[in-house]
Amino acid sequence: MLELIKSCDRGYADHGWLKSFHSFSFADYYDPKRMGFGALRVINEDRIAAGSGFGTHGHRDMEIISYVLAGELAHQDSMGNGKPGGANAGVIRPGDVQRMSAGSGVMHSEFNNAQGQQTHFLQIWIQPNQRGITPSYEQRHFAETDKRGQLRLIASPDGADESVRISADAWLYAGLLDGAEQATLALTPSHKSYVHLVRGALTVNGQRLAAGDALQLSGETQLALSEGEDAEVLVFDLAA
Repeated sequence: MLELIKSCDRGYADHGWLKSFHSFSFADYYDPKRMGFGALRVINEDRIAAGSGFGTHGHRDMEIISYVLAGELAHQDSMGNGKPGGANAGVIRPGDVQRMSAGSGVMHSEFNNAQGQQTHFLQIWIQPNQRGITPSYEQRHFAETDKRGQLRLIASPDGADESVRISADAWLYAGLLDGAEQATLALTPSHKSYVHLVRGALTVNGQRLAAGDALQLSGETQLALSEGEDAEVLVFDLAA
């Protein structure tokens, strides 16, 4: 079963310094039919003005993934990441994937410190498979060549193929497709799959998607991506 969700049907918020599209109910945007899909709870497409950002705030019991499309995002947290002498620099740029397991509770902030440059990124929340775990952080860089003409695993429960490790029954892939490039992914029919087109245009299992569109799949055995036009895509494989 396939369900196409158009970009124009997402929620939208304009806070001046922050412009955000919400794929699922979030903050002041509420749609009882769009509360998430499987373990996938949030996909926010955010644009942060230069010199602005999210001040220190808390999370718990959520796997939070940040995927930067343009600009940069500086992260600091109560685990010491992003601070002088911390374990990680905390600044992520295009090609980087950042994972924070909020677990029993963590405080963090996110800022665009680049002068005259907007930060464009996706904020993704996935519900964990275990509550109250010790908070943790990880970031990795995935080169464009790793995603060109294929789906590259970037997040998984076991950190396979040097993906970031998430405490959730979910696998996240990223791909870049253009022209004659094609990619396929075998699907488990008992799982749910969610395709989010970050930019460009792409045909997914016969459905044409434009930037910001999404396709929900259930009971399918294969995902087929083709006819890309400068397409960047994220694919979520979600254990039901």
